[in-house]
Amino acid sequence: MSEYNFDVAKITNEVVEWIQKWISENGNELTKVIVGVSGGKDSSVVSALMVKALGKERVIGVMMPNGEQKDISDSQTLVSHLGIKNYTVNIAQAYEGLQSAFAVAGVVDTDENALFDENHAKLLNDSFSSVFRTNTPARLRMATLYGIGAQIGNCRVANTCNLSEDLVGYSTFYGDAAGDFAPINKLTTEEVVAIGDYLGLPSSLTHKAPSDGMCGKTDEDNLGFTYHEVNELARKNVKGENAEKIIAKYKANLFKVKIIALPCYRPNLPLFLEI
Repeated sequence: MSEYNFDVAKITNEVVEWIQKWISENGNELTKVIVGVSGGKDSSVVSALMVKALGKERVIGVMMPNGEQKDISDSQTLVSHLGIKNYTVNIAQAYEGLQSAFAVAGVVDTDENALFDENHAKLLNDSFSSVFRTNTPARLRMATLYGIGAQIGNCRVANTCNLSEDLVGYSTFYGDAAGDFAPINKLTTEEVVAIGDYLGLPSSLTHKAPSDGMCGKTDEDNLGFTYHEVNELARKNVKGENAEKIIAKYKANLFKVKIIALPCYRPNLPLFLEI
């Protein structure tokens, strides 16, 4: 196994070339790429890579708040910085409509009309499990991206997950873990940040603490360990104090990546956790 050495210029160029090759083989010179833009480093870097590979005219950014999104200005900063065409599709009505339909069907024990009464809307939402409340918006967002692609035509949807998240299962199965191709999902969080800095993205986006934007905590708060620990284990086989916890999550969630095996760029870098 070779020693870990991350050459950001070399890797960035390789990713760009891989994107160009994949699109040429799975589309044509007019094919556009759709990226769900959250305002974080992953979607920002993927968007920037697409612009570098294909030109801004072939990249579409989609912002998808679920009601009010306090940091949506970060997403707006990204699409403005890159100069890409973009849409804002608020998924709140779709999400609430699905909740209401579940209530009508008896899946949850609540008043199906409560959703439409602002005094009871929170009560209805609280009737759903935290797993439903976390994963359903992510799956609706992926459906939105494919819906826009179907409407526009000749589009491909980019996956924006990274290696660090995938190693510990911190993505939604058939939500943000889906897509047509995955340019950065074999790159760690720190490698993604380095590419973003190399491409000249605003540091407020590339160095933003990863968060699902719903619970008020960062991903690392929820996981109970840092992505740096994950990265050190994955790239250098350095076992920190949370190594056993990381490996347990890795083993429990490996099935996700094996089932959704998207075409992806694979860097020639050491990896001590097979994925």
